[in-house]
Amino acid sequence: MQIIQGAEFYSFWKSVAARDDDEGAAVREIIAAVRKEGDAAVRRFAARFDKSSPALFEVPLAVAERACDELRANDAPLAAALELAAEHIRRFSLKQKEQFADFEYEMEAGLFTGQRVIPAERAAIYVPAGRFPLISTVLMGLIPALCAGVGEVILASPPLEDGLPDRKILAAAGIAANGGRLRIFALGGAQAIAALALGTETVPKVDVIAGPGNKYVAAAKRILFGEVGIDFVAGPTDVLIIADGSGAQAADLVAADMLAQAEHDPDARARALVPSRELAEQITAALERRLSALSTAATARASLDTGGLIVIYQNKEEAICIANTIAPEHLELQLAGAEDWVPALKNYGSLFIGALSAEVLGDYSAGINHTLPTSGSARFTGGLSVRHFLKTVTTLRCTPGGGFEKARQAAECIARAEGLAGHAASAAARG
Repeated sequence: MQIIQGAEFYSFWKSVAARDDDEGAAVREIIAAVRKEGDAAVRRFAARFDKSSPALFEVPLAVAERACDELRANDAPLAAALELAAEHIRRFSLKQKEQFADFEYEMEAGLFTGQRVIPAERAAIYVPAGRFPLISTVLMGLIPALCAGVGEVILASPPLEDGLPDRKILAAAGIAANGGRLRIFALGGAQAIAALALGTETVPKVDVIAGPGNKYVAAAKRILFGEVGIDFVAGPTDVLIIADGSGAQAADLVAADMLAQAEHDPDARARALVPSRELAEQITAALERRLSALSTAATARASLDTGGLIVIYQNKEEAICIANTIAPEHLELQLAGAEDWVPALKNYGSLFIGALSAEVLGDYSAGINHTLPTSGSARFTGGLSVRHFLKTVTTLRCTPGGGFEKARQAAECIARAEGLAGHAASAAARG
């Protein structure tokens, strides 16, 4: 864990190494093989990288329904929690969709411009199953796609030893489906992304792929973007907490939330911005106390040792500037008067306002999406939502009128200036 002054931050930030892309060559070989050999290549890579290579990739929906029933019977509190989270995510996603509407607008007499919002025909959600089965990611991916109105939604997750995805992932899929058209495939890794993007004998080609994964999954999405739409390329997860020490448990809450991020992976990045060295040292002490009782302490400590950071800011303006530079995936405001900071903060995946608004609520149950931009990409994009599964396309309808005639003449003039005689003739033909 490093503690630095705000004045040192920018030289430190420039020294942060660029993302390593050593996996690119290996992933290109996988993609080339799947493109050429289809299912045979996917099975070969599954046998090499996954826990099994199933004879059939598609999992009958009845299997997910049984997994759902088993979860309700064996772990009713978890089933209820997932159902509550699913309902919140569904309500939020439907509210988001309301913001995307068809319209037609008469610009001038005879000139009608408009837009249509059209769902993708087929979308895939990838859900990894590494050290922890990310059951919440099933809900975060499937529900926005279904709420967007996608014609067919596919869940892809790596097979376990029995050839099926993790049972809790299957149960979460059953809860998320809610009557929507869903298909499930036992597919993992870069070969899953390639199969979904390109199509094989038994895996349908999709229009959009969303969801997190390891660096090989991320590389496959990056390489195949253009042949398929993607949400974004995910890097290591991160959090930035701006705290001022207000509240009786201020340091402990910051430590708790830093560890919630750090336990994901040794590459996860937990950072805090505080106004004093005293608070920074209180946080480091709280981190040590909590690490001593944390079951995931080995991973969390590796993360903190590698990339944990506390920056001491001099004033509000400096803190905001540093936060906007980092552009964190998750930005927490554990501050008195936190709402006053919001307008100046521009770059983040999700913003958590006030000490009660723990990032973990966004991860699981509050309704907002936890698949968010990482590695500073919050500078130019937001998190996964219904918009990733919608196309906003434009329309033009013309009738005789002054507005149409002015636009026609302007088009002819601009076309001649560009030297495109055929364009000019097309406009002139309607005069």
